[in-house]
Amino acid sequence: MRVPTDPLHQALGHTASDKRLDILRRIGEVGSISQAARDAGVSYKAAWQAVDTLSNLAGSPLLEKVVGGSGGGGARLTATGHKLLAAAERLHTARNAAVAQLDAVPAFGAGALALRTSMRNTLPCTVHRVQAQAGAMNVQLRLPDGQMVTARITRESSQLLGLTKGLNVLALCKATAVKISAMVQDTLNQDTNWLHGTASRLPAAGRAGEVRLQLGADLHLVGFADAGHGLRQGDAAMARFEWAALVMGLRD
Repeated sequence: MRVPTDPLHQALGHTASDKRLDILRRIGEVGSISQAARDAGVSYKAAWQAVDTLSNLAGSPLLEKVVGGSGGGGARLTATGHKLLAAAERLHTARNAAVAQLDAVPAFGAGALALRTSMRNTLPCTVHRVQAQAGAMNVQLRLPDGQMVTARITRESSQLLGLTKGLNVLALCKATAVKISAMVQDTLNQDTNWLHGTASRLPAAGRAGEVRLQLGADLHLVGFADAGHGLRQGDAAMARFEWAALVMGLRD
């Protein structure tokens, strides 16, 4: 059976116990990202990353700022955020019933339904072109904002994934593989992806550290900038990472 085309289902790849959904649920309860992070036992940065990832997958903002009040403001769930949590709860109930039945099947591990990765960047893409080169496959992917990236994978992986033009996939990349800097002119480096965006979160005072690059209205990329990068919030910036740094997964 084919997965519905509503992008919200992309954010429901795990059960309601998924840490990202747990953080979102806590934000909805307490109205504060920092408090939700403390309650969930994660850093503030990790909580923001959880929300960013879910927003990328859902294709719509899940939080909105609340200005004022005795606490100086906070955050609340959007209608999409509420819809996502309600859907997660229904899926959790249905999954528990299914796993209870599967537990009786020998050699079947329920953990196969809950794969998680350490990848900080999870980007929904569409396959634009698949081309063989030097014994490997170069897969050109189109992001929702129209920018292109390329992943270099083995022929076997391409076959097992059934990659064809128009297929919806996820592109995953470690934040440590992404270099973010001010805009530069030379973007012709071979086997390197370049993405244009806007710096939306930066380390303090031009220090080396993690940067969040906003690629579109609801799409973000996390990488690292060197000391003295000269970027300020809202500045145009570029991210670069090798083709081989991208990992691909199926969205449906």
